Amino acid sequence: MADSASDSLEIDADPEALRRHRTLFRAVKRRRNPPLRRTDITVTDTKAVQRAVKAASLGNAMEWFDFGIYSYLAVTIGHVFFPSGNGTVQLLSSFATFAVSFLVRPIGGMVFGPMGDKIGRKRVLALTMIMMAVGTFAIGLIPSYAVIGFWAPVLLILFRLVQGFSTGGEYGGASTFIAEYAPDRRRGFFGSFLELGTLAGYVGAAGLVTVLTALLGDAGMESWGWRVPFLVAGPIGLIGLYLRLRLDETPAFQRLEEGSVHRASEAASTVETTAKGDLAKIFREYWPTLVLCVCLVAAYNITDYMLLSYMPTYLSDEMGYSETHGLLILIGTMVVLMLLINVVGNLSDRVGRKPLMAGMLGFLFLSVPAFLLVKQGSLIAVSAGMLMLGLSLVCMLGTMSAALPALFPTQVRYGSLSIGYNLSTSLFGGTTPLVITALISATGSELMPAYYAMAAALVGVIAVACMKETARRPLAGSPPAVSTPEEAARLVESQAQAPRF
Repeated sequence: MADSASDSLEIDADPEALRRHRTLFRAVKRRRNPPLRRTDITVTDTKAVQRAVKAASLGNAMEWFDFGIYSYLAVTIGHVFFPSGNGTVQLLSSFATFAVSFLVRPIGGMVFGPMGDKIGRKRVLALTMIMMAVGTFAIGLIPSYAVIGFWAPVLLILFRLVQGFSTGGEYGGASTFIAEYAPDRRRGFFGSFLELGTLAGYVGAAGLVTVLTALLGDAGMESWGWRVPFLVAGPIGLIGLYLRLRLDETPAFQRLEEGSVHRASEAASTVETTAKGDLAKIFREYWPTLVLCVCLVAAYNITDYMLLSYMPTYLSDEMGYSETHGLLILIGTMVVLMLLINVVGNLSDRVGRKPLMAGMLGFLFLSVPAFLLVKQGSLIAVSAGMLMLGLSLVCMLGTMSAALPALFPTQVRYGSLSIGYNLSTSLFGGTTPLVITALISATGSELMPAYYAMAAALVGVIAVACMKETARRPLAGSPPAVSTPEEAARLVESQAQAPRF
């Protein structure tokens, strides 16, 4: 804005006055757009960044551990909490309860997101961690339908709503936290650890369910074994809460809270002195970016939930695999993705977010071939099909946590991202297992998951084409962030005006 104002000043000025008073006009231009100063640049503390990444990632791992448990125990939960009868009806009831928690996620996002923009990221993330742990732990204590009848599914839905409400503030806050701590040139790398936590949560859930099923069998799991994974969430939540309470606020929020106005660069000049993340402002001023965020998250979540949540159920119900066999294949796929995800995040810092996020094209063109391979039924064919989908997914997993926070300015980042992310997740992510199961039941086609993923990928590709490249650039509304004082000095020097002789 300063450049445009200065340029308009020169254009509007009388040419003769401009010629006679060139030095004066140059001084006015420098005052309106001063060169970048060293004090305007945030030099990140490497140890603080690592602590922030660890605390945020553990919370994300716990979130997906909770939801992974429910997905992988969907058949068992259907038997425990719903009346006996048609197996498909029980499964649909279980997935419907899974989807119910996503209905309140946008409400949680609208509550916790603006709260995080007003009172700070750290406090809200500690609160969401407590609520998430309580909700998951409580599910493990609910008596079965055979014991208390109607109240069993009622209590299950109640605590799923607690989970969903708390999760509404989790991803937006965690990704914002890491993005605001990380240096500009390494935001993709550090952000990829958040999704590493996602995969770790899924692997932990799948591994625990697999071991318990192998040890206890189906009868033991339905009797009491299903409770163990939910009860484990309690201690994990306490560890995550401890880590989060030890953190300081993000540098970007601290500057915003202190009311420091950095006018040295275009990125810094937009910092506001108050943190008014009200909903009206978000929907009024940032609705185009919200729509873009919703489309990106829809494509990402549909493919993510299809592969990481629904696939074990598909292998057991449609392909006749044992639940343990299907989970072992999925665990192997996720371990490969865990080995690659930080490489993808680091690569996105070098070549940009958009080229990596174009991995959505993999779902557009490879979903049908992948599911045709899965339908072959052999271990090699199923593993190859899932790996094809996994390699497409990791391109999004490794970049999304850095790309999404960069869509919004600091003063409304937590609130806007929480609303956009959770609205999309509620409509498209959590409903994915239910929609796919219903589509297969209605059409009889086992390729419906592939078609659904292709439709999502098409939306995602269009959204990626519309977004701006944000790699290696300061977050909107925040000053530049670098790793070392030497890098800060080089940045100041690179933007200093060359001497005139």
